[in-house]
Amino acid sequence: MPESTVSVTIKLFAAYQEAYGVSELVRHFPGETSVSAVLEDLIAEHPELEKWREVTRFGINLQFVEPDTLLQNGDEVVLIPPVSGG
Repeated sequence: MPESTVSVTIKLFAAYQEAYGVSELVRHFPGETSVSAVLEDLIAEHPELEKWREVTRFGINLQFVEPDTLLQNGDEVVLIPPVSGG
């Protein structure tokens, strides 16, 4: 029996957007994947993002969520690093 997968859109901001050079990505993950695994995937591809690991917040479908929240097919994931401005 094939393993289920979920397709999510990842909205990138600040350091994440700078690392990838785009504002969003579409990725596929195995079923039962947590939102924190999205961050792990991005850090694996761009190790310079490691410094943001502990301070990034997560959002799914316009709501803040805990890192262990499981992804659902079609979710819009947002990784929110600290930002400053004035």
